[in-house]
This record gives sequence, structure tokens and C-alpha cells, in this order.
Amino acid sequence: MPPRRILSVWFPRLAAERVLRGAPLLAPVPLAVVGERQGALRLDSLSAAAEAAGLRRGMALGDARAIRPDLVTRPEDPVGQRAFLAALGRWAGRFSPWTATEPPDSLALDITGCAHLFGGEAGLVAAVEEAAGDLGLSLRAGVSDTLGAAWALARFAGTTPGERHAGDAIDQEARATRSRASRRRWERGGQPPPARIPPGPAASRIASPGETFAHVAGLPVAALRLAPEAVETLRELGLGRIGDIAGLPRAQLARRFGPEALLRLDQAIGRVPEPISPNRPEPTLAVRLTLPEPIGLEADVLAALDRLAPPLCDRLRAAGRGARRVRLTLLRIDRATQFVEVGLARAADTPATIRSLLALRIGGFDAGFGIEALRLEALETEPMVARQRSAGGTGPGAPDPDALADLIGRLGTRLGLEGLTRLHPADSHIPEKGATVMAAAFAAPAGPWPARRTPRPAVILRPEPVRPVDDSTPPERFVWRRKPRRRVAAFGPERIAPEWWLDDPAWRSGPRDYWRIETEEGERLWLFETKGEGGWFAQGIFV
Repeated sequence: MPPRRILSVWFPRLAAERVLRGAPLLAPVPLAVVGERQGALRLDSLSAAAEAAGLRRGMALGDARAIRPDLVTRPEDPVGQRAFLAALGRWAGRFSPWTATEPPDSLALDITGCAHLFGGEAGLVAAVEEAAGDLGLSLRAGVSDTLGAAWALARFAGTTPGERHAGDAIDQEARATRSRASRRRWERGGQPPPARIPPGPAASRIASPGETFAHVAGLPVAALRLAPEAVETLRELGLGRIGDIAGLPRAQLARRFGPEALLRLDQAIGRVPEPISPNRPEPTLAVRLTLPEPIGLEADVLAALDRLAPPLCDRLRAAGRGARRVRLTLLRIDRATQFVEVGLARAADTPATIRSLLALRIGGFDAGFGIEALRLEALETEPMVARQRSAGGTGPGAPDPDALADLIGRLGTRLGLEGLTRLHPADSHIPEKGATVMAAAFAAPAGPWPARRTPRPAVILRPEPVRPVDDSTPPERFVWRRKPRRRVAAFGPERIAPEWWLDDPAWRSGPRDYWRIETEEGERLWLFETKGEGGWFAQGIFV
């Protein structure tokens, strides 16, 4: 059985070059992706022009602006970068079927039995560099028998033990990046390419089978993927290389630096296996229909939707998932596209549910010269959980537990799911804190509300002043909202004390006595008297 061979691909400028892919005109100027680190804005990723200008990763933004006032910055986007790295993981499938992402900026490939297809491991590395150059990405790669050694070679081959390696010095870039991206800008009359750090030999980052320790022994201890505190302590003790700690007594090393130091060392030199968990491909939950003749009527689109929804639901059920957001794409003859997108209040895998919601949004589309193809895709899904209905709820008159969710979905199609809310009980006796507002589409129905001895009004107001006309308690005559009222019935009082462990400005007046008041006009109000100041206010209306 051939020895296991691992390729580690590191994209040291991934975030910055991702920005440049969308804005190629920024390539000649210094560009940095900025993120907040320890309460300060620091440079997280740099373009080649920014590195050539003397900027380094981890530098404070203020210091970087003092060096290069023309520095162009963009905020970090962790979600977008993870999605971009996942796309690179799928792209790397052309070189090996066993590929895994290592956030935030690297890939790991098991190339056992694959290198001969590219003329050997050096040819495979060159092919990866050339393909990445076509994408506008620079990289460093390392090949070894173990994942830890390949990771170390990709990042630290060619550095000195005392160098603080943080991705700021890249001694070799993709040859395709230098030969394509830079030369194209130069030939088109743009700014001359920035100065590059001279490339080093690629062979120094390819460890021959069975010679892993010989290649990693001279690398700095930071190549073991240890915590920064442990690396700093090892340097202070004069242990700058991996070979320096490999000969130490294992018991003393574990006692001083913990079991992680031994684990990382053993993983790097192959004493402990470190398998690669490949990324599982996401199921393609989409169907497409190509029409023999263009269509332009709404009825024709609905008929096509009737043919698309059943196979999509079959795929959803096969995957054990339900759709929460669905998009219908209309492809016109003139290559223009139109989208109809709806969200569902609950995960669904039935054609009738998906079709009814899309039908509410299809009207008013612009067919142009005709629609030649349609694509129906489940953008967001979640696992479907089987629910058991009670024996008493299966009769013909029993309520459907999914009817409310379907109603919310139909209303959300018209109004937006974010605009529909529901109240959930909260653990507080303060009237305005007795319920929590949640999105109706993304929150389960509220459980039983806590039983109260006195009812609460359906409408809770901000306290509005009430001016009593007499001295009775509660007042028999009072003015509220500039209109006189006369009390005909009163129920109470109910004393509510403030939450003493919280400093609520609205409750600094102390306890309140609440009364339910009925007026001659038929109004049912909720009034309270502040015991500390003696004023009357209205806070609720019973319906």
C-alpha cells in the first residue's frame, strides 16, 4: 500500500484577493481587509501591493495609514470568506477527490495515488498554482506524509526560527499569478507590478516519503499549531526549532506545556494519525424545465410550476429536509433572468404548499420576448421532524396544527415574514415586560400563559397622564386624552412593585396600585396611582 501523501494549500492573501476579484482596478494600489482585534482595528489581510509598501498583517490601522495614506481598506466578511473557501474546496476536487477546508484560509487534500496524473508531486503543485493564478489567487503549498507536516511546510518553509511568522512574508507565490495577473496589467498600460519577494525552491516544501522529520525539524515551533502563549514560552527558553523539543523528555514537555504540545508534535511526525474529513457535497435541491417553445402568460408559468414542484419535493423528501425559502428563476430568450422568491413559515416538502405561495408572487412579471426555461430551487432547508398527533385530534372537526403556519406563510408572502410577529410569555410581573415580541415565522407557538388572578388589558400603553377632578380613589371624574370621563364601575386595587434588582427609570416612583375602570362611554381602562408621587396614569385598554 503506498504511503499516505497530504497536500496543504494556504492562501495567505485570501480575503484581500477575494476583494480584488470583484474590483480589479484596485490591484495597483495598497489594499487591506480590516478587522477588530483586541478592541482595535488591525490589518487582517493584505494585497501584494500593500505588502510591497511595507505593511504587515496585524498592524494597527492608524499606523498603516501613517505609512501609506493612500491605503484602501475594506471590512472583513467572515461569512463571505467561509463561503468562498467552501467554493475553493469544490474547485480543488479536480486535483483530488478527498478535499477538506481548513478555515479561514487553507485547504487540505489527500493526494495519495493522484500525483502521477500530473507528472509527480511537483507537477501537481505547479498545476494547483497555475489554476489558482487563473483565479487571481496566490498560494503556498506543502506536501508530506502527515497533515501537520504539510501545514507546517506550506507556511514556514524558508523562514528563520526567530521570525514571527504571521503570513506577512511570502517567499514564493503562484508562478501563474506573477506571469498572468501582473503582466496583464503591465501590458495594458497600467501601473507597473509591485515588487515581489524572490521565490524560493518549491522542492523545499515537498517532503519525500518517510523523511517527514528531517524536513520539519528545522522549522520554527510555531509550525506545530500551538497556542501563541506556548510558542512564546518555548522561544524564551531557547527552543526555537521543532527539532529542539523533539529530543526533550516527553513527561517534562507535557507537564510544562500540556498534552497539546505532545499531540501536535506526534501528529506532525506521524506518530499519531490525523485523518482528513472531506467536505460532504451539499445536495442539489433544484430542478429545471426547458420549454420547446417560449411562453409569456401567467397561466403557462403556473402550469410549468406544477411540473417543477413535485420532483423538487421528491428530492427534499429523499434528503429528509423541508424548504424554508424557495426561488423560481425565469430564463428569458434575451438571456435576462427574473426571480420570484418566497419564504415559508414552516419547513415544507409538499407541492401544494410551495406552489400556492409562489402563485401569489408570480403575477406582474416581465416575460420580454418569451421565457424558454424555468428553475425551481430550495435556497434554505432544514430537517423535517416527524410529529405524532394525539388520538383526539384526528377527527373531521379537529384543528389542523399546520393551518396557522400556512396562514403565516401566505400573509408573509404579501407583507414579508419579518413583519409578522407573535407574543410569547415572559417571566416578569411588570406589565410592559410580561410578553416578548418574536417573529411569527421563526418562533414556535407560545405555550400556556401564566395564570393571573386579575386580567391584563389587550392593549398596553406607555403611561399617559390622567387628571382627577375629585379626591375619590379611584377618581369618579377624570380627564384623559383631553376628554372628561365618568367612572361607573371600578375593580381593584392590584399592587405591583418594581423590580428592585433593576434600575428602571419608569419605575423609580415606587409601587403602583392598578384599577380596572369602566366609564359611561363604555371604555374599560387600566389606571394606576403611583404611591411615591401620588399621580394617576392610564396604561392599558381592555377590549
